[in-house]
Amino acid sequence: MDYPSLHNDLTRLYPPERLLTNPAQLVPYESDALTSYRVRPKAVVIPTTQEEVIETVRLCHRYQVPFVARGSGTSLSGASLPVAEGIVIALNRLNRIVHIDPQERLAVVEPGVINLDVSKAAAPFGLYYAPDPSSQPICTIGGNLAFNSGGAHCLKYGMTSNHVLALKAVLPDGEVVSLGGNSLEGAGPDLVGLFVGSEGLFGIALEVTLRLLPKPQAFKTILAAYHSLELAGETVARVVGSGLLPGAIEIMDNLAIQAAEAAVHAGYPLDAQALLIVELDGESVSVEADFLFLQEIITASGAYEVRIAKDDADRMRIWKGRKSAFSAVGRLSPDYIVQDGVVPRSRLSEALKRIQDLSAESGIRIANVFHAGDGNLHPLILFDGRQSGALERAEEVAGKILQMCVDFGGSITGEHGIGVEKRSYLPVMFNEADLDVMHALHMQIDPLQLSNRGKVFPS
Repeated sequence: MDYPSLHNDLTRLYPPERLLTNPAQLVPYESDALTSYRVRPKAVVIPTTQEEVIETVRLCHRYQVPFVARGSGTSLSGASLPVAEGIVIALNRLNRIVHIDPQERLAVVEPGVINLDVSKAAAPFGLYYAPDPSSQPICTIGGNLAFNSGGAHCLKYGMTSNHVLALKAVLPDGEVVSLGGNSLEGAGPDLVGLFVGSEGLFGIALEVTLRLLPKPQAFKTILAAYHSLELAGETVARVVGSGLLPGAIEIMDNLAIQAAEAAVHAGYPLDAQALLIVELDGESVSVEADFLFLQEIITASGAYEVRIAKDDADRMRIWKGRKSAFSAVGRLSPDYIVQDGVVPRSRLSEALKRIQDLSAESGIRIANVFHAGDGNLHPLILFDGRQSGALERAEEVAGKILQMCVDFGGSITGEHGIGVEKRSYLPVMFNEADLDVMHALHMQIDPLQLSNRGKVFPS
């Protein structure tokens, strides 16, 4: 590793305002949204062109200095945590929407483009970009691609991997490759699918071709309040088992309801132990017919209060409360861990009961917000980091939730990735042969482990 030589070359590539080495300049890059982990990099570079990114990666390879690509830093698994002796390549200024093709329904964008900006640019053509993480107004496409992000509407529309057609990327050795094409029907190995969700281990995406969808003609959104989480969970199973395919099915528990209501005044019933939000979208005729069926299911489900969004403003108010829940929980606790596991929908109610039991046993409050339609749990484990041992106790509870997910036949991550937070749980889900294959593939692409070193795999 030869950082001094790398630094000399970087000073020729970047002006001083885009090569950050002062400790005060580096502080904002020490962690991502999982602030329990902090590492100070040697430097941060801020490229404005793809060529600068490519040259930076080639220099890192030449001098064997590790690098971490970073967008807005909204990762909740420590996946964009810097490497102590490495550099951060901040991609926010690679934010061009290269072009939109309304006929082919695709957009070509750089990795620093904000997720929501893609839909804004496509809106004049009656199109939009479907994946909608809660951090949609600030997260970048590059980060979404790295972690295969989903969002509230992933039940019907799928994850990021379902919407990436092609990409241009620079591999850890500096080679520039083009993967995929403009068609949904690819030939040969699915290399785009390999790259999406690889958490930065395979290099840096420079340009991404995204699939756009026509805006739905109609939306119908219903909010149902329950006296127990179990009832809400059972209702999810009934809705999905009925054959309906909602655009979204979300659940929030009372702690999350209290926090969201205080933050954005969404009009949620504060006495509810659980809120269920179900949204149908599509052609007007089919939405109206399906909604009548949905109302019958909700009415028979034991909900003590049911509200139907009166108009688009009312609908957006309901969703604003749900999408602000993560940040709003900061009103309840100075620190919290956002966990991300998956259980089969058939065991959702059972999983919620187990989380409540873990909260009672540990004396640690847990707020629950999750994508109920695909069983993606997001329990928020509240703690006060100023108290000795509080973080460790919270992490122990988080680990028990992950173990439960695996025991129930689910996964240790739905969309937040492994990062540094869940590395030690990878062997819980995968056997030794699985891990050997993953590691061998990683070493073929990045034998020096320069790209996002230390993430995903157990130490």
